[in-house]
Amino acid sequence: MAKLPYPRHNTTPRQRPRWSSQTKWTVSMLLLAFFVYIFFRFSEVIPPLVLAVIIAYVVSPLVGWLHRRTGIGRGWATALVYLLFIGVLAFTLAWGVPVLVAQVSDLNVDIQPLLTQASDWLNRPLTVLGYSLDSDTIIEQAQGAVRSVVELVLGQGLNFAVGVISTFAWGTFVLVISFYLVKDGAQLRAYLEGLVPPDYRADYIRLRSDIDAIWSAFFLGQVTLALVVAVIITTVALIIGLPGALPMGLLAGVLEFLPSIGHGIWLSIAAPLAFFLGSTWWSLPNWAFALLVIILHALFDQLDTNYLIPRIIGRRVRLHPLVVILGIVGGALVGGVLGIALAAPTIASLRVLGRYIYANLVDMDPFPEAVAEPLPPPDPRWWQRTPPVLQRLTTRLKSNRRPPRRARPH
Repeated sequence: MAKLPYPRHNTTPRQRPRWSSQTKWTVSMLLLAFFVYIFFRFSEVIPPLVLAVIIAYVVSPLVGWLHRRTGIGRGWATALVYLLFIGVLAFTLAWGVPVLVAQVSDLNVDIQPLLTQASDWLNRPLTVLGYSLDSDTIIEQAQGAVRSVVELVLGQGLNFAVGVISTFAWGTFVLVISFYLVKDGAQLRAYLEGLVPPDYRADYIRLRSDIDAIWSAFFLGQVTLALVVAVIITTVALIIGLPGALPMGLLAGVLEFLPSIGHGIWLSIAAPLAFFLGSTWWSLPNWAFALLVIILHALFDQLDTNYLIPRIIGRRVRLHPLVVILGIVGGALVGGVLGIALAAPTIASLRVLGRYIYANLVDMDPFPEAVAEPLPPPDPRWWQRTPPVLQRLTTRLKSNRRPPRRARPH
């Protein structure tokens, strides 16, 4: 037998040397630094990717239902759902945008008398702390500022066109990424699960389930709730004659994604609108119409809290209003409008992960109870309940009316 020119390799399995703790720590820090660099270097791509994940998360249940009911492949089911989504979006834009523009145009026409009144008021002599201010000078300065802004906007025509093209390109990017996330979602989920060490795979599945419950309650429930709220507010606004009924209804639906402050923002816009412009067809004083809008909004707030949210969402993320407000501010600073909308579920997800880390640090059970407690069942007779403030006041009055107890003779 001829001698081989190279040594024969040993084919018997051998124990591979494990990395030391120092090596693991060094590699982990290098990977962390690399991902931080990638995050900041390509931060412009993060919002479209997040939006693509959101669209995939919302569309995936419908694709799964169509795949199970018809038996067609998941790729074809995804394509059909996306074609339907694009068709509905195109029809909505073709029909809704002209109506919305007409509503806004009517609102601008109604504002003209208010501007005339404001101009008459500015023409009066203005005295502040004994000093007379020339209103003509103020108006000229304001007109100069407006003229500068208009010239700046008109001068940015090329930038506007580039922005439109960029928006179209990013929109195509979002749709393509979300399409493949929905189409290959099962394989991606299995791949990520396979990366987790076997000893921690059960914890990973439990954490994924808890976080999935939070985001499902937020997206699927909030989208439905926003549509219902938009329809209700638009209908009521048309009935009472609130100026700009359609824009105000759409605004109410969008603000439903901002818990704790959404209703307050809508009322802070609707009440001055009703007070200055009045009803479009009711012969009510403006102050009475504004009071009517405030009362109807207070009733709707109770309906939303006691009936719509439990009925439509069923489960929600329980966070203190202060935490939500701080999260919205932080989300606005970090992610803009998208950060504001995703502040509440993001904080709740971080709470889940923080609870798990803390429990492992102190050797406690990381899953003692459900993360999102179920809401109380809907109360169809919520309007018959006495508010807590009136309940306490009634109890106090009854206690004051009771005659003093006589001392028993010994």
